[in-house]
Amino acid sequence: MMGAILVTGGSGQLATALLKAGPKNEIRRVGRPEFDFDRPETIEKAIASQRLAAIVNAAAYTAVDAAEDDAEAAFRANRDGPARLATLAASAGIPLIHVSTDYVFDGSKGAPYLESDLTAPLGVYGASKRAGEEEVLAAGGRAVVLRTAWVISPTGRNFVRTMIAARSKTDHLRVVADQRGQPTSAADLAAAILAILHQIESTGWQERFGGIFHAAGTGETTWHGLAMAVFEEAARHGVAPPEITPIRTEDWPTRARRPADSRLDCGRLSEIFGLRLPPWRESVRGLVDELFNGRPH
Repeated sequence: MMGAILVTGGSGQLATALLKAGPKNEIRRVGRPEFDFDRPETIEKAIASQRLAAIVNAAAYTAVDAAEDDAEAAFRANRDGPARLATLAASAGIPLIHVSTDYVFDGSKGAPYLESDLTAPLGVYGASKRAGEEEVLAAGGRAVVLRTAWVISPTGRNFVRTMIAARSKTDHLRVVADQRGQPTSAADLAAAILAILHQIESTGWQERFGGIFHAAGTGETTWHGLAMAVFEEAARHGVAPPEITPIRTEDWPTRARRPADSRLDCGRLSEIFGLRLPPWRESVRGLVDELFNGRPH
C-alpha cells in the first residue's frame, strides 16, 4: 500500500494476527503506553508521526464482566477513544476499519442478525461498543465497522487457550451449552481486513464500502461444541480428552449477561467485498496445531 497501516491494540489477538499476515514493512502496531485512548494526545501523535494508508482499530476494553463495575473506563476505551480516532482519520482522509462485537445484540432474535437489526446490548461492554460504532460512523469519514464474534487465536486470552490450560489441571470440565455463536479465528479476520484494505486501495473509496459489516467464522456452535472440537483436535497431539459436561448459562453465573444466540449474518460482507470467512471448525484445527507445534499439521 502507499503508506503504513496503523494497527491499534498493541499485542492483542487481532493486532498480532495482522502483524503476522500483513506486508512486513507496512504494519505499524501501537499500544499502551505510547498509544492510549485515555491520553488523546497520543492518538494524534500516532497519526501525525507517519504517512498512513489506513488505520485498523483493534484496541478495546474487552473485560466483559469487569466492565459492569468500571463503566467509565469501558466507555473511554470503546466510545471516546474510537470517536477521536475516527475524527482524526476523517480529517486526514484515511480509511478506518473499526472492530466491534456481536455483544451489541441481546441474542433474542432466534436467527442470525443482520447489520440493520436493532441493537440491544445486555451489559456495559456491549453498550460501550455500540456507542463506539455510532461515534465512528458519525465522524463522517471513510469508516468500515466490522462486528465479529468469539475471537480465538494461538496468542492472548481466549476460549481455546483457556480450555487447553484447564485440561492440564483437571479431567472434568463444565462448559455452557445454551449460548450459540460463531468462533472466529483472529488470523481469518486479519486476512479479511487486509483484503478489504486492498480493495479500497485498488478501486479507491466507494460509498458502498462504508458502514457496518458482520465478519465472523462460517457456521455456528455453542461453547460446549467449541470445547468438544478443541479436544478432538488436541487428541491428535496426544492430549487425552477430558469429560466435558454441558451446562446451562444459569449454572455458570457471571457478572454480565451474555446473549444466548448472537449469530451474525455475514451476507453483506460477501456481497460488497466478496469475502466469507472460513468454516470455524477448520480454523480450530489449524489453531490447535499451531498451539502444539507452531506450524500447520
